Amino acid sequence: MPDDGIDITAPRLDHDIRTAAIAVLATGDARAKAAKALAVAAAWRAGELDTDRDAATAPPERPARPARPVLVQPGAVPRRRVNSAPAGRIALLHALAHIELNAIDLAWDMLARFSSAELPRRFIDDWVSVGAEEARHFIALADRLEALGTAYGDLPAHDGLWLSALATAHDLAARLAVVPLVLEARGLDVTPAMAVRLRRVGDAPSADILDTIYSEEIGHVAIGQRWFSFVCAARGAEPRHLWQNLVGRYFHGTLKRPFNESGRDAAGLPESWYAALAKP
Repeated sequence: MPDDGIDITAPRLDHDIRTAAIAVLATGDARAKAAKALAVAAAWRAGELDTDRDAATAPPERPARPARPVLVQPGAVPRRRVNSAPAGRIALLHALAHIELNAIDLAWDMLARFSSAELPRRFIDDWVSVGAEEARHFIALADRLEALGTAYGDLPAHDGLWLSALATAHDLAARLAVVPLVLEARGLDVTPAMAVRLRRVGDAPSADILDTIYSEEIGHVAIGQRWFSFVCAARGAEPRHLWQNLVGRYFHGTLKRPFNESGRDAAGLPESWYAALAKP
């Protein structure tokens, strides 16, 4: 055969969605991680990735992260008082950017860890969509921080969200119960009020970002509910009972009132599920 300059002994690159999801998790720089997530989502939608979900590589226990922000205990994170002074608003936006960076990893870890031949293609479609939207949320918040004269990583943050991922890494139902149906549902409770406070102090650009995040997070909770119900049906389990059992076992916190019942209803999360577990 003629020498065409191609090394036929080089290993073929894998182009399945699971390996691509692991590549997102393995990207340390925050903006690069978000860009990688968007690129993988575009490749999936363009049909450039296959559905071979039996790749031998296991997802990492923890995703790669940038050197900054410094991770501290939750009580050491700066207070997020929203007023006309920029410091409180910056602290709020930085905390939200950190949440969204975690959310990128949580979405792609869902694909890397749990996608399997037993789940329909729509499972991949849904979580690719979530992973791309979380990436856009992070980029919007990081851009806004830079417009305010700072950057993501300039303030400390905490690692509480990934602790929930570690606790539920063994079971799809537990992951769905805790991450979209507790943690993201909590975002539905608090985000509208934060946007109102930002508008009240004249920060409409930040409020607009939160409005977009809120509307898209309703869809994320709805996706979590869809697949939790799917898993329950496959296991012959009653959804409300199993959800309450899994939350009690794996969510190391309390469900806090007040609830945004209209947002939760729009996402298909019934009050009968969460009200019984709520802190009085």
